[in-house]
Amino acid sequence: MSPTEIISKLWNYCNVLRDDGLSYGDYVEQLTFLLFLKMADEQTKPPFSRPSPVPAKFSWPVLLKKDGDDLENYYRHLLESLGKMDGMLGMIFRKSQNRIQDPAKLRRLIVDLIDKEVWSSLDIDVKGDAYEGLLQKNAEDVKGGAGQYFTPRALITAMVDVMRPGTKEVICDPACGTGGFLLAAHTYIREHHKPDKTQLTHLKSAALRGVELVDSVARLCCMNMLLHGIGSETGDPPILVKDALADRHGEYDIVLTNPPFGKKSSVTIVNGDGETQKESLTIHRSDFWATTSNKQLNFLQHVFSILKQHGRAAIVVPDNVLFEGGAGETVRREILKQADVHTLLRLPTGIFYAQGVKANVLFFDRKPASETPWTKELWIYDLRTNIHFTLKENPLKRSDLDEFVKCYNPKNRHERKESERFKRFGYDELMKRDKANLDIFWLKDESLEDADNLPAPEVIAQEIVEDLQTALEQFAEIAEDMKRK
Repeated sequence: MSPTEIISKLWNYCNVLRDDGLSYGDYVEQLTFLLFLKMADEQTKPPFSRPSPVPAKFSWPVLLKKDGDDLENYYRHLLESLGKMDGMLGMIFRKSQNRIQDPAKLRRLIVDLIDKEVWSSLDIDVKGDAYEGLLQKNAEDVKGGAGQYFTPRALITAMVDVMRPGTKEVICDPACGTGGFLLAAHTYIREHHKPDKTQLTHLKSAALRGVELVDSVARLCCMNMLLHGIGSETGDPPILVKDALADRHGEYDIVLTNPPFGKKSSVTIVNGDGETQKESLTIHRSDFWATTSNKQLNFLQHVFSILKQHGRAAIVVPDNVLFEGGAGETVRREILKQADVHTLLRLPTGIFYAQGVKANVLFFDRKPASETPWTKELWIYDLRTNIHFTLKENPLKRSDLDEFVKCYNPKNRHERKESERFKRFGYDELMKRDKANLDIFWLKDESLEDADNLPAPEVIAQEIVEDLQTALEQFAEIAEDMKRK
């Protein structure tokens, strides 16, 4: 069955279950549990021949024999029991509940949808396509759906390719989501370094670390990692479920991350009139350069704080991090001094599920204390001007980033050459810009020069809608702040 057919089949059944009040999130959660049980059973057979992480009495073949009320009772008991276990297995099933109350529909999901596919035989790309397809369906169906937090796999792969993680390094994603960066790093190390037995042990048990705020997303990440041979079903999970910004949770050789979009951190409270309202959540940390409620600026400071000396980072940041004044200027000036901020990739619009997102990837290395700034030159690659992508008709492909990877020159980035889209800017030049603004463009926008080069009307309309929505969200934040003053 092709990825498109799998997506269609899974999504169509989701519509059936939603008639019973099951939300999209509930559906993905139940799929997670059942797919894990099915794939754990598949991997006990050749060519894997691995021992199952699931106790025999809760295995897929046993579940497959159940029907009716017996199935519902057994499945509920299975979830409760596995959720009480230690290690990654317990984390995957922690607080799990059966949300499918109709035994007949649960039986159909198990027998007709999950059991008929040999999921382990699908390569990672196909499984990824199927899952991203569901996310896209949800993003289309539910405004602000879960898809907004997921990074295009083509971008993840390109970022990992230029970072070139090694066999002895420890890699962290402090906003790991379902583990896309961690799994891509795992794949890169296995394919490019052919690790020996000792290196494989490190890769399995210590090389990959993540932090995720949302319990259900962390569960999916753990499932993905365990089924890729990362971690141990009884050992400590490589994923922490917590607010990454609360403190330094370790020191790492590499950080790869795309923090969730959303400019401000906030908490919902009930005021004296019994009304709910959002209150800005300012992060106070002595190791931060600036105190702010801007979540993106806080993540950038946090990533610097968890890097080892000479550690390397690649972080997706929205445009406001490049030009915002106040705390934004403070953070930019400090990171340019204390780190070697060597590369900026300007990303095209239309590649994220969230609307109105204009983002970039910032690459930097942490350095020891120094009287002189560590950033000597910032190389900027413009993949945005005169380039248009859409999630459906023209999605971002890995090949679209080939030129960037070539220009980055990961084998020796000190031997780079300028091109039409790749330009060098010296430290002094950056410091002379108003507020140390890094929002730099040099290519002419062809659509402004010649009406014949305008994007398709639907692209223009979508960009207008996205810009208006972003502006309205910012005005709403300002209005809320003014109410509280």
